[in-house]
Amino acid sequence: MSAEILRVHPDEPQAERIAYIVSCLRKGDVVALPTDTFYGLAVDPVNLHAVEQIYQIKSRQKNKPLSLLIANVSQAYELARDIDDRFDRLVERFWPGPLTVIVRAGSKLPLRSTGDTGNVALRVPDAAIPRAVVEAFGLPITATSANLQNASECTHAACVRDQIGDRIPLIVDGGPSGRSQPTTIVDLSGGPGHWNILREGAIPTHEIVMALQG
Repeated sequence: MSAEILRVHPDEPQAERIAYIVSCLRKGDVVALPTDTFYGLAVDPVNLHAVEQIYQIKSRQKNKPLSLLIANVSQAYELARDIDDRFDRLVERFWPGPLTVIVRAGSKLPLRSTGDTGNVALRVPDAAIPRAVVEAFGLPITATSANLQNASECTHAACVRDQIGDRIPLIVDGGPSGRSQPTTIVDLSGGPGHWNILREGAIPTHEIVMALQG
């Protein structure tokens, strides 16, 4: 099977094409689409069969939680618990943008979707296509990079096709992704006063520190 390629305008996504992508997600399909960093694999995070497909496609370790794309900050409060002012400072400064924040997952997310960790990684992307999909879907979508484990991340739809085009039904071609660096990942799941930068990416460490210090 070869993936269908669907071209979508990167700045003004066509409503009918977004609706088609959402229909695929509701069926439990895995869809590759562009974000503001790399192309990612999107599924419904509460559909455990779809979540399992991502782990199989990427040969990903099953104790690694999947990051989720959301449309706005208010969705974070619906999906997480024990959020404090450190979270507020970071997202006010860097969302939408290349910042992934790990927090404690709320009861709406199945434990399996958290990699059995009880944590969830959230991000509001600075990209029109995934935000339009999330808004139309009414739920967050997964955002793990659309590449094989240990292979290079993809900034073009053709790269996704070459790596995993025989493993997924749909690739959304929104042109080149906005950046060639990954997101910066900040872990706030350790409780009050504890934070850790797990990966420095598009946002430098010193900017994270400045934001956290208020």
